Amino acid sequence: MAKASVLFVCLGNICRSPLAEGAFRAEAQRMQLDVLIDSAGTGGWHAGEPPDPRAIAAARRNGVDITRQRARKVTKDDFRSFTHIYALDETNLSGLRALAPRDATAELGLLLDLVPGYEGKAVADPYYGDASDFDATWRDVEMAARALAQRLAHQGYR
Repeated sequence: MAKASVLFVCLGNICRSPLAEGAFRAEAQRMQLDVLIDSAGTGGWHAGEPPDPRAIAAARRNGVDITRQRARKVTKDDFRSFTHIYALDETNLSGLRALAPRDATAELGLLLDLVPGYEGKAVADPYYGDASDFDATWRDVEMAARALAQRLAHQGYR
């Protein structure tokens, strides 16, 4: 079986998707999954920037360091080089579907669809909020990270 690779996507790649990347990286390491993990945005105006300081602080409060991450924009190649691409909300999922090339091989989905009872829900964008909003986002992405890691382990990605 090919190695799993997961891309998390939000709008600017400085809040939600870096948190999702960090949460999943920690969970994959805990479960000893051999998986490539990255994040990106459907917009590229933050390309090269680190995550929002509030996202860094929320991850740090949960024992995860995301300071080395840098924002980037999704590319058409991502649809062929990743096995799974998860959007953090429906708007970004629609944007991904529009961008996907005809020969895309990645499985596209909404991140919280992985969590029973949260199907169809978006991970709330904390950008205009405060630390509590970033903590709420962390809880959502951490819950989804656990579900995704269990799913990949069950599918034999070790």
